[in-house]
Amino acid sequence: MLLKQLPQAVQQVRCISSATTAVTRLHRSVYCRLYPTVVVQPDGSTINIRYHEPRKIIKLPLDLSTLTDAERRSRLEARKPRKKVKIMEEVEDNFNAKKYMKYIKKK
Repeated sequence: MLLKQLPQAVQQVRCISSATTAVTRLHRSVYCRLYPTVVVQPDGSTINIRYHEPRKIIKLPLDLSTLTDAERRSRLEARKPRKKVKIMEEVEDNFNAKKYMKYIKKK
């Protein structure tokens, strides 16, 4: 009943349905605490979304069952934590203080 009273131009300003809301722009000027983010899908395609955390890129995980055996092993190896290499530094201490006693002035 209310729609019949409004002019035709005003009725067509916003048509909300499940099909158009995913495609149209956001109709608010300010969205509090939503940050522009890029979602990278496993095939490399990207989608721009608004996310509640300030993250620049979100990379979706790859389905390991679709990979070959060698690719799967290499990706699983990359996930494992790397061991830190400890460098043992050997210091040769052949400093002789008596050689430099002649340069020290006594008062």
